[in-house]
Amino acid sequence: MLDVTLIGYGAIGQALCRRLKGSPLVTVTHVVVREPRMADVQAALNAAGSNAQAVAAVPPSAKVVLECAGHQALTTHVLGALQAGCECAVMSVGALSERGLPERLAEAAQVGNTQVHLLAGAIGGIDALAAARQAGLVEVTYTGRKPPQGWKGSAAESLVNLATLTEATVIFEGNAREAAQTYPKNANVAATVSLAGLGLDATRVRLIADPAVTDNIHEIHARGEFGEMQVTMRGKPLAENPKTSALTVLSALRFLHNRASGLTL
Repeated sequence: MLDVTLIGYGAIGQALCRRLKGSPLVTVTHVVVREPRMADVQAALNAAGSNAQAVAAVPPSAKVVLECAGHQALTTHVLGALQAGCECAVMSVGALSERGLPERLAEAAQVGNTQVHLLAGAIGGIDALAAARQAGLVEVTYTGRKPPQGWKGSAAESLVNLATLTEATVIFEGNAREAAQTYPKNANVAATVSLAGLGLDATRVRLIADPAVTDNIHEIHARGEFGEMQVTMRGKPLAENPKTSALTVLSALRFLHNRASGLTL
């Protein structure tokens, strides 16, 4: 049985707890949240039949930590957990657009003699892209297309009226670092694609609000010594949060089950 500490109890954390309930391989022992939320989260965990404890910090006994709380959690919790020797998996990959943070995470993992895993989340093909990088990539472009409600609460609201949008509209065009910083709650995929390939400053990104679609659509085009690659994914939004693809939760489940299983893929 793999004991896991979750950082965060938003839509992703709650979905993970539900799906892991009764798992013969993985159990959530602790959920890290801000101190003012601890009582409410503990009540929610109890009501859901979970034995997990709500805590304000990663416990010293933690062996595997899964972050699903947002960008600030990496500096507040993940860096210290890595230094203490705790293996960590990160879902808020967009946070690594902050200059120097990837290096700080790697150094903390080295100090703790452990590893930090960047999860693929809502996108596929990351293994192929990372493999292609070994021979040299010439071009990587990511296009993210979501229905207008998927961009609510983001910088797109200052550019277009999302409620009355009648045609597909480009709300961002630039590199992956800029995309992740401008749309921190929406552009984790852009950051993941860039870190697997050409890097944050050389990966081109287009973000589109499209009233004609109901799915979150992710497209990767890559070209290099390996040949050419095109990946298109139409992900259903997570019911609790339309900014997040349902596959994001499944990606985290895959990581945890692989950590607990003898045979992995």
